[in-house]
Amino acid sequence: MPILRPCCLVHQVLVGLSTALWVRHAALADDDRRLQLTQLLPRYQQECAACHVAYPPGMLPSGSWQHLLNSLPHHYGTDASLDAATVKQLAGWLTENAGTYKPVRELPPEDRITRTGWFIRKHDEIPSSVWLRPAVKSAANCAACHTRANQGDFNEHYVRIPR
Repeated sequence: MPILRPCCLVHQVLVGLSTALWVRHAALADDDRRLQLTQLLPRYQQECAACHVAYPPGMLPSGSWQHLLNSLPHHYGTDASLDAATVKQLAGWLTENAGTYKPVRELPPEDRITRTGWFIRKHDEIPSSVWLRPAVKSAANCAACHTRANQGDFNEHYVRIPR
């Protein structure tokens, strides 16, 4: 067994620590990628993006998507009813691509993305007055600040908060 000098031990500890930090960073970056899905189902884009951003399915767990699809006649105060075949197609795709990782696993209150723990943490530095600005109107209006939201890209490098 080779004898390691103190400088070698320090080197090994630093390499181990930097590897652990890189793995943690990669895991966090992977969580962000899971929230994004750049290839949306065309029918989902057609039906849902007609009224609001077509939220990437990874933003909610499958249970929330099922609740939303089952309550389309009363979709947050609007009748968003769809034919049974379309609902079945969307349900399969949304369930298959729903969030399953820890930050998204739990059903949020009222199945609202803006009430999920991860959303609140990501937006904790935003003053509540920003959500009330005429150009923003609500936290659900992602495209007001996320300039690439319509492409499923919520990277904070492309955020521009309207005045």
